[in-house]
This record gives sequence, structure tokens and C-alpha cells, in this order.
Amino acid sequence: MVKAQEYVLLYQCGMMKVKSEKKVLIVDDNPDILVSVKEGLEAMDKKIEVIPVNSGEECLSLLMNKKLLPDVILLDIMLPEMTGWEVYNRLREKEEWKSIPVVFITARTDHKAKEIGTFLGEDYIEKPFEIDELKVRIEKVLRRKGV
Repeated sequence: MVKAQEYVLLYQCGMMKVKSEKKVLIVDDNPDILVSVKEGLEAMDKKIEVIPVNSGEECLSLLMNKKLLPDVILLDIMLPEMTGWEVYNRLREKEEWKSIPVVFITARTDHKAKEIGTFLGEDYIEKPFEIDELKVRIEKVLRRKGV
């Protein structure tokens, strides 16, 4: 099994190309989540490419430096250094990123986080989640956005 950091390095070095119909960028500091989502979604649908990163800084750097425009971003709320809320705000500052739908994924189950996440993002998914349910919810978001 390839570790999440290896996926990130391969992509950033240009050794892993994104040539899929649907690009999903996942931002989570838990390597198990990154690997399970990547392997699970890609096994279920060969048209999906999952690009895993483990911090908000890596997410923004990848978007800026590689000109990657994912079809959807799965964003953890509880990230170290830069929270998911902060990443979301930074995404909305750049015109070319404003239209990228954001789905919050989090272990937070409090009412306030869910209310804010549902208001700001396209969806709010609590961990743990099933990969098939995640795929269904991503597809709903993409359909609403016309992707």
C-alpha cells in the first residue's frame, strides 16, 4: 500500500498525472483517511482521480503552483496550523477557485460546526463514513455544479 505522503510527492514531482474525468482533492491530516479515500474511490470509479494532501498549506500550494483545478475539494475542518475554515476562506479569495465546490469532512459532530459547514460548503460529512456513501454525496455535488 502506498502511503499518503508518497502520493503527494509523486504528484508534486510530476510523476503522477491527473488525466481523469473527475478530480477530487482531499485535504486531511490523517494519512489513513487519505489512503482509504483515494484507494476506495478510485477502485469504485476509474473516472475519478483522488489527489491527497495532508495540510491546508499543501492544498493552497498545489492549487497555486500546479494550476490544478479539482472538480471538488474534500476538506477536513480540524487541520493543524491552518484550519479547514481558514483554507475555505483562502479558497474563496481567488477568483479561479471560488467555483470549486467544497465538501467538509470532519470528526466534529457539534451542531455549530455542522450548521456552519452546511452553510458554507456544498455538503458536510461526519467521520467515520462509508466510501460508497462518500461517492454518492460527491456525485450529488458534482451534478448540482454541472460537472
